[in-house]
Amino acid sequence: MKIKAVIFDWAGTMIDYGCFAPVESLVCVFKEKGICLTERQARGPMGIEKKQHIRTLCRLTTVMKQWQQQYGCPPDEKDIDELYNRFEHLLSDLQSRYATAVPGFPELFMALKKKGIKIGSTTGYSKKIMERLRKEAMLKNYCPDSIVTPDDVTKGRPFPWMCFKNMENMEVYPPLSCIKVGDTISDIKEGLNAGIWSIGIIKGSSELGLSLEEVQSMPSIQLEKKCGIVMKKFLEAGAHYVLDTIACLPEVIEKISCTK
Repeated sequence: MKIKAVIFDWAGTMIDYGCFAPVESLVCVFKEKGICLTERQARGPMGIEKKQHIRTLCRLTTVMKQWQQQYGCPPDEKDIDELYNRFEHLLSDLQSRYATAVPGFPELFMALKKKGIKIGSTTGYSKKIMERLRKEAMLKNYCPDSIVTPDDVTKGRPFPWMCFKNMENMEVYPPLSCIKVGDTISDIKEGLNAGIWSIGIIKGSSELGLSLEEVQSMPSIQLEKKCGIVMKKFLEAGAHYVLDTIACLPEVIEKISCTK
């Protein structure tokens, strides 16, 4: 089975090690409204379309209770729109700081291109956000063959439509000639629902939620325990492979290519 394309997620997979830009923005947006949202809560629905992400956070019991106390009623769609618009604004301010590629990704990108493997991408970010990110990526010589956002399809993750759109854009088929790589459960489900190889990345992921400095300084036993928890989650979600880092991907591509 020759691999013809790899479809990557963005934040937490190839840029923004630890996926901090959306988390910081979400925590800040709710804080401005007088609502205490933890980083772990903000990461919970990570990977899905961001307005739906905010809608899901607003349904959390702790958030609903705080909102009721603060405003006398639960958050409605008008509140969600307001939160989302503010989120986009804050994220725009943070993007440059967090647009750095994760270690090993620039080399991986070049290696895949040299092998003639096409590069696609899916995301939970809107088209507007991705346009800014695309420009940042181009400055760092990262130019995917296809960029698809939830705005380009009827529904985002975990539905398979963004993967299918990438395959159409890149003229790649059958599905098993494609790999989806991501750092969240919704990434894994997106790949599975598209019928393609679905791979989870541990270090740098939103699921792990650690910065590069934290990963490098954490005692090995403690780090292994945390990584083990993430691996278990990905495998239980159905991932075909779970990798320690993005740099391990070529080995898996080789292994898949030998699969009959």
